[in-house]
Amino acid sequence: MTNTLSRSLATPSWYDVLDVDLGASETEVRVAWKAAIADLDPADRRFRLLNQAAEVLLDRDRRAAYDAERLTAELDAHQDESAAVESAPASGASADPATAPWLVPGWLLVTVAAMAALVVGACAIVAATAPSDASIADATREAQSSAERAIVPILSYGAAHLDEDQRAAEGYLTADYRQEYAKLFEVIKANAPETGTKVSAEVVASGIVRPGEDRVAVLIFVNRPTTNKQLEEPVVYKDQVTVTMQKVGDDWLVDDLVTSPAAG
Repeated sequence: MTNTLSRSLATPSWYDVLDVDLGASETEVRVAWKAAIADLDPADRRFRLLNQAAEVLLDRDRRAAYDAERLTAELDAHQDESAAVESAPASGASADPATAPWLVPGWLLVTVAAMAALVVGACAIVAATAPSDASIADATREAQSSAERAIVPILSYGAAHLDEDQRAAEGYLTADYRQEYAKLFEVIKANAPETGTKVSAEVVASGIVRPGEDRVAVLIFVNRPTTNKQLEEPVVYKDQVTVTMQKVGDDWLVDDLVTSPAAG
């Protein structure tokens, strides 16, 4: 599925890392990324590399800038080849069109120049107003650690102490998401006492979907051993949870989460 542009450059692109086409949609990128990391240990070098690829390709602005940089590199490479051909001795030159210099259309050069100007301008604005890479990295790590701590009480509950479990979870939620969580927990309260359900969430691994200084998306792989009146031995459900963390004052709180069964 790799594309012609990425193959023509020596360094594998982020598209190559995730094995998706240049025109892959956000959904296609996300599916490819989740499938690629599903069976990897977080300590595996590929786990970090795949996360880095996803961070770029799932961010619209970063992806546009990345595409522009690679297109410029492609054109530079072809121009260097053309210059080498033109500077070679004329004697013995082949008239075969297949060996003739690759000429860059004028309209394409104008387009690339415009894209480059936009990218440079955007980078200048970001450099003047955005926090440093180090501060973003520190904030992202804090958010990831907070997400791992928060997901356990948020996804854990027992039929015998539902009110206590709900209060414990609410301490990790933003005011907006607390209202949404309360609606979800009402469903649990309506069913858990009758079924005697008890769920104990356990964090298996986590990775960064999107870094940031005050808003970070974290993917967490969770095991949920579950028992009820019919299940004396726990049944372990494996989920992947995308958690959106929001910086509120000095704390990182959960502002949204999406849970789905883990692949495999």
